[in-house]
Amino acid sequence: MPQVSTPAPTRDSYLVGLIGSGIGPSLSPALHEREADRQGLRYLYRLIDIDRVGVGPEAVGDLVRAARDLGFDGLNITHPCKQLVIEHLDALAPGAAALGAVNTVVFEDGRAVGHNTDVTGFAASFARGLPDVPLERVVQLGAGGAGAAVAHAMLTLGAEHVTVVDAMADRAADLATALDRHFGAGRAAAATPDALPALLGRADGVVHATPTGMAAHPGLPFAAELLHPGLWIAEVVYRPLETELLRTARALGCATLDGGGMAVFQAADAFRLFTGREADTTRMLADIAELAGVAGAAR
Repeated sequence: MPQVSTPAPTRDSYLVGLIGSGIGPSLSPALHEREADRQGLRYLYRLIDIDRVGVGPEAVGDLVRAARDLGFDGLNITHPCKQLVIEHLDALAPGAAALGAVNTVVFEDGRAVGHNTDVTGFAASFARGLPDVPLERVVQLGAGGAGAAVAHAMLTLGAEHVTVVDAMADRAADLATALDRHFGAGRAAAATPDALPALLGRADGVVHATPTGMAAHPGLPFAAELLHPGLWIAEVVYRPLETELLRTARALGCATLDGGGMAVFQAADAFRLFTGREADTTRMLADIAELAGVAGAAR
């Protein structure tokens, strides 16, 4: 597929959306629309929940085509459609092609162009929040869509070795193989959760990329006694911003990073792709703290 570029700002009115399953609680509409309001844009962000529409993830191509025909400027794509959407696109940005997953589609001159801002979003958040931590041995929990993105981000940031841990051994092995193929042999390995005691005992840090800790999946992703002050912990979950994992790790003195930064920076990158305008991430970080706090208080 051909190379793509970011559009220059030419308009002040945009229609975008999000396709995925169970996306009612998403904070993406508020994040995008608040920033657009501050920039004086008319910006509508609509949710296209496949559960409510009554279709399966394989219908993502039809939904993308319908959105383009209806005049949408772009779409965000989330679980379970990030891989399935690729065959329905006209071009891929290099990052999306390398990852094999798309979370942002921009409509340009009748073409649907796929990007991935999860990788860049996590990388920007990590560089901002944990700038000086050691990266020799990283353990990552989760090999799903978010896990693939953050593993790519960690190796791009200079991690020497990432061990991907997942209860689905084949999924972890497939991701580790893909990472080695992209970054070089020996940069990644796969493991199952029973290896965590040994892995965490010698790791520099942990990236958590499973749903555990979300409101619907409370708890810790592994036994609390496996944590120790020498670890840093980076979380992908952002609702709540303070998961039980982060709370437990901070109490032990671990350096931590919540998932709000990834949510903001990936949204800011998508906003730029949709509009050609730079988002103010400082303001958006304040937005997500407020929005996630309100959502948490309402539960």
